[in-house]
Amino acid sequence: MLPEIRGLNEECGVFGVWGHVDAAHITYYGLHSLQHRGQEGAGIVTSDRERLKIHKGMGLVNDVFDAETLNRLSGDGAIGHVRYTTAGTSDFINCQPLQFNSQTGSIALAHNGNIVNANMLKRQMEHQGSIFQTTSDTEVIAHLMKRSGYPGMKDSIQSALSMVKGAYALAFLVEDCMMVALDPNGLRPLSIGKLGDAYVVSSETCAFDIVGAEYVRDVQPGEFIRMDDNGMHIETFSSSTRKTICSMEYVYFSRPDSNVEGINVHHARKNLGKVLANEAPVEADVVTGVPDSSISAAIGFAEESGIPYELGLIKNRYVGRTFIQPSQALREQGVKMKLSAVRGVVEGKRVVMIDDSIVRGTTASRIVKLLREAGAKEVHVRISSPPIINPCFYGIDTSTKGELAAAEKTVEEIRDDMGADSLYYLSVDGLKEGLGRGPINEDCGQCLACFTGDYPTEIYPETDHPYDKVLGGK
Repeated sequence: MLPEIRGLNEECGVFGVWGHVDAAHITYYGLHSLQHRGQEGAGIVTSDRERLKIHKGMGLVNDVFDAETLNRLSGDGAIGHVRYTTAGTSDFINCQPLQFNSQTGSIALAHNGNIVNANMLKRQMEHQGSIFQTTSDTEVIAHLMKRSGYPGMKDSIQSALSMVKGAYALAFLVEDCMMVALDPNGLRPLSIGKLGDAYVVSSETCAFDIVGAEYVRDVQPGEFIRMDDNGMHIETFSSSTRKTICSMEYVYFSRPDSNVEGINVHHARKNLGKVLANEAPVEADVVTGVPDSSISAAIGFAEESGIPYELGLIKNRYVGRTFIQPSQALREQGVKMKLSAVRGVVEGKRVVMIDDSIVRGTTASRIVKLLREAGAKEVHVRISSPPIINPCFYGIDTSTKGELAAAEKTVEEIRDDMGADSLYYLSVDGLKEGLGRGPINEDCGQCLACFTGDYPTEIYPETDHPYDKVLGGK
């Protein structure tokens, strides 16, 4: 995802296998299917029952792994990770999985999400003598495990998880088992499947289809699950749970062929488009969607409104990273190389452009400009999510209100800036209705914080220095 093309970037993707002779190769293919969740780095750790082996690097999965590397990663257990930087810097040292060795054993962990009190915990531990090797929030978990005083991995992990706050879908690998855990709010998706007698875990169910696994269940908020040669062992580490899956998993992040908590993402987006068509009707000739995540909503809008859906925007998938271009003019040219309007579809037409979200507003403005240059007579922008007016602290790269167009400007000001003839966002109630997750006036089991400001966890300010608080442990 390029900054000029998309306004949001996802946090990470986690995949794991236990009990399969080709664990590394299966994990490689699983990570391919999760590549949309992170393109900055990738890694795999395997277990051959005696020791852990690791390989990771910067870049796409194809860039990091080849046949020779995968063959060296022997063993029947593996966890893998694709990364987009949301906490820490974009450096090799922060690539995951992270592996830690001690006198009591080795452990590797892969994390999707963001720990909101990580900086506070780091300051406390550094004040007490800890030295951190990375700038990743994930490393905090390993330090807390070691400080817990528990000799067993399970107890030390659960002790650490009792102290961290925020979003975390975690996969752990030790020599004799794989373990997973989900935060008490279930903010990030994590599912379990079976491939023959082997267990498979993934951030998205689309990976199961790629590797030939069968979906079994979702990991529930506050669950800790161990998978070993004796099967799957389920327990909870938190008695205070409230399911609040991130709404943007449906709106933008997850692949259309994934199911998130039993809801197919394509169908969810299509329903959002239908609700949007009823909330914001418009007289127009064609409907088009911004590829790729807005296509489903555009189809739903077209079906409900009766306006034909057309492929008015084309995404070129073979262009390099345009954001490294040194001048604004070259960056603008890079955008045109990445995305282009189909003149034969939009010329002389009143166009409804469906997008899933507006973050900073620059992307939508450039796409409206592309449509105008291709001869569109009118451009009406419809957004299949509510205005993003609050930052996300759970693994999406919007950490300040100043980055958000809707937090600083009115809808009319945004419309004027982008040069559209009209602009309408889906309402919060429309989002709930479209996803069908419960009555509009009740808790719908979703995190709506970026739209409403109602955060499901406490948010820890960067200015806290609570050295007087004692870290927990045995």
